[in-house]
Amino acid sequence: MGRAVIANFSTEGNELFSVPYAALPLQMLRVKAELVSAMERVLEHGRYILGPEVQEFEERFAEYCGTKFAVGVSDGTAALILALRAIGIGPGHEVITTPHSFIASAACVAFLGARPVFVDVRQTDMNIDPDLIERAVTDRTKAILPVHLAGHPADMEPILEIGARHGIPVIEDAAQSVGSAYRGRRTGSMGLIGCFSLHPLKNLHAYGDGGVITTNDRRIYEWLQKARNHGLRNRDESEFWSTNSRLDTLQAALLLVNLKHLDKWIEERRAIAAEYCASLKEIVEVPEEAPECFHTYQTFVIKAEKRTALVEHLRGRGIEALIHYPCPIPMQKAASSLGCRADDFPVTSSVCDRIVSLPLYSEMSLTQQKAVIDGVLSFYS
Repeated sequence: MGRAVIANFSTEGNELFSVPYAALPLQMLRVKAELVSAMERVLEHGRYILGPEVQEFEERFAEYCGTKFAVGVSDGTAALILALRAIGIGPGHEVITTPHSFIASAACVAFLGARPVFVDVRQTDMNIDPDLIERAVTDRTKAILPVHLAGHPADMEPILEIGARHGIPVIEDAAQSVGSAYRGRRTGSMGLIGCFSLHPLKNLHAYGDGGVITTNDRRIYEWLQKARNHGLRNRDESEFWSTNSRLDTLQAALLLVNLKHLDKWIEERRAIAAEYCASLKEIVEVPEEAPECFHTYQTFVIKAEKRTALVEHLRGRGIEALIHYPCPIPMQKAASSLGCRADDFPVTSSVCDRIVSLPLYSEMSLTQQKAVIDGVLSFYS
C-alpha cells in the first residue's frame, strides 16, 4: 500500500486533483494483461451478444453471492426494472423503499406506473429503518425494496420477517454492495431477487455500464432470461413484450477478470477505511460497521458539520470530495407528484445536510491517504 503514484484523474469535468475521488486507470493497470487477453478471446470467437463469457460470468457471480442463479443485464437500472416486472409490479401498486439512495431505486418503481412509498432511514447506517416499515404497509403494497447503501447491508432479518408476515416479496437493491454480507450471507442472496449495478464506480465494475440479477427461484430466472432479450424464447418467437437489456459479451469477459480480484480489492478498501475511521473518529462521524455485517465501503461517507465549507476546503487542497446524495429522492422534481415533504423523513433530511464522500480506492498511496486525513483535520483545527 506504499505506492508513490499520485494520479490526476477526475470524475467531474476537466478539473484535476492530486487525490481524485476515483482513479480507475490505476486499477486497470494492475490487471491490464488479463483484460487484454480476455478481450482478444472475445474478438477471436466473435460471439459478441450472449456469448459464452456471459453464461460463465453468471455462473461465477451466482456462486460468489451464494444463489442458484444470476442473469447479466445492461445496467443496474435494468436490473431493478426487470426484477419488479418479474413479480408483476404495475399501476395501482405500492413499493416500500428508502428516500436516501440514488434516484434509480425509486424511479424504477414509478417508471412501471407504481407508487414508491418512502420510509425514513436510521442514523447509524443510513439504510431503511425496519421499525418504520410495517406502518407503511397497505393492501396495495406489493414489494419491499431495501437498499444496501454505500456497501453496508440493510438490517435484513426484520425486513424479511415483515415481508413473510404480510406475504410481500423483498427485492434487494444491492447496486452498491457487491461482496457485502449480513449474518454470513452475501447481499443479493436473502430476498426473492437481488439487483446489482456494475457501473465503473462500483467495487466490481464493468468498463462501461453493466448489471446483474440474482435469485434462487427458477421460474423467475427463466423469465428474466427472456425478458432481457425482447421476451424471446428462441430466435424467432417472442412470448411477451420486452426490451433489449442484455449484458455484452465483452463486458462479461472483463468482469470475469475483475471478479477474480474482487475480494483482494475489497480488503484493501477496508484497510484504508479502517485508517480513515481511526484518524477521523474524534472529529467527524465516521461510518460504523454493525457486528452482524461485512461492510465493503463502496463509498466512504462521513457526517460533518459545515459540510459545504469542508468540501471547498478539501478541493482547495487537491482532494476531490463528493456528496452522495444531497437531495432526498422525495424532494426531487421528478417526485413532486407524490406530495412528500422534507419533514416526512427527518433523519434523511438531517443526514443529507451533513454527508461527505471521501476518496477511497484500493490503489491509493499512503501519501494520498494522509492528504485526505490531514485535509479533514486541518479544516476543523
